[in-house]
Amino acid sequence: MLAEIKSIYFSGINGIGMSGLAKILAKDGYEVYGSDIDRKPITDELEAMGVKVYIGQVEENMKGKDIDVFVYSTAIRKTNPEYKYAVENNITMIKRGQLLAEIMNRFDGIAVAGTHGKTTTSSMMSVALLEKEPFIVVGGIIPEIHSNSKIGNSEYFVAEADESDNSFLFIKPKYAVVTNVEPDHLEHHGTFENIKKSFEQFIDSTERLVLLCKDTVEKEHLKFTNKNVAWYSLESEDAQIYAKDVEIKDGKTSYEVVKNGESLGRFTLTIPGKHNILNSLPVIYLAHEFKCDMNKVKEKIEEFKGANRRYQVIYDNNLRIIDDYAHHPTEVSVTIEAAKSTEKGKVTVIFQPHRYTRTKFFLDGFVEALKKADDLMLLPIYAASEDNIYGISSEDLAEKIGNHVKVTTEEEIEKIVEESKNSGNTFVFMGAGSVSKVAHNIVDKLNANENKNK
Repeated sequence: MLAEIKSIYFSGINGIGMSGLAKILAKDGYEVYGSDIDRKPITDELEAMGVKVYIGQVEENMKGKDIDVFVYSTAIRKTNPEYKYAVENNITMIKRGQLLAEIMNRFDGIAVAGTHGKTTTSSMMSVALLEKEPFIVVGGIIPEIHSNSKIGNSEYFVAEADESDNSFLFIKPKYAVVTNVEPDHLEHHGTFENIKKSFEQFIDSTERLVLLCKDTVEKEHLKFTNKNVAWYSLESEDAQIYAKDVEIKDGKTSYEVVKNGESLGRFTLTIPGKHNILNSLPVIYLAHEFKCDMNKVKEKIEEFKGANRRYQVIYDNNLRIIDDYAHHPTEVSVTIEAAKSTEKGKVTVIFQPHRYTRTKFFLDGFVEALKKADDLMLLPIYAASEDNIYGISSEDLAEKIGNHVKVTTEEEIEKIVEESKNSGNTFVFMGAGSVSKVAHNIVDKLNANENKNK
């Protein structure tokens, strides 16, 4: 398809997955347009590359252009003016995941899937394989490449495989990783059984090797037929690759890695949490399979700071502020556990539930996960274009948690953080909505006050 087109329009171009593809195509010489409802830092990047980005989504953005393909994200409804214009004018329309597959299936694709852990694992994979010059499209900004995408110079292509709308089934990867399989995006899938069937199909569509987490995936008893499977684990020495002798000291986690009975030596992570040991194992396995320089791989993994918004420390001056994307109960739970195991002082969580559907479906899971915080503040639910058909609210979550938890405002949070600035405590801002902007606004004000007082 791509060989026959010149002009591509991305509706929702500021999305992390959409922008990654837009950047790759712009660098590859295609005429790229796009729109979104607000400006973001990534908008400036796109415009600097020659991409025309419209703020606001109206059909006038598309008129007068010879657009060959209209790419849209799951956030774009059928009532969207641009979507309607594309339908009415018979423009070829594809989902973001279809476009990713169209590009990726031409390469030795390494697709990272799972309910959570995709961005961290695919980002770490990208960094560890940099000597192989891979193409990269991931769901977060990787500090090492200062982007969420990269045009490579080899047969390798590392990408996240998104199960939220089953678009990962368009991908026919040579290699795949499945970090875990849990209920999520039930507004699309309906049942957990449907999600498991999708992952089974994804596993069977992988040509050369699938790496599955024995500690999480195995317990779901997936019925796949692919025999080219390797398991990774933190708990079982029956796995093809596993970690043992874990030591956590001075904010670093070190562990020995054994692959097919051979010790690959000790590896070190500076990002916290045992879940990140698991995330590193398929990375190490494939790096070894691809005959990378393992000493360099060890260095890359130790230096890896995570993708932006994955336990990203954005302020550290007698007070730590951490920005994290966690928006599923399991993610929230392991992030809080990681913070409490590595951070000094009290851990306060500011959580913004993401989507009414997810809050409704996983209310009890959020309650159990959030209770692990030393202190907790909630922001109102971030709708993400959903209508509140369930009448659910953050107040419902606060009531079930108890212990004087309340729904609060950005102003109240800012005041509490300001009063704690010399406490040595940690504030973790969590969620997939606008909570990151709240955290960064507070950090900007703290920095401004410090500069004023110098």
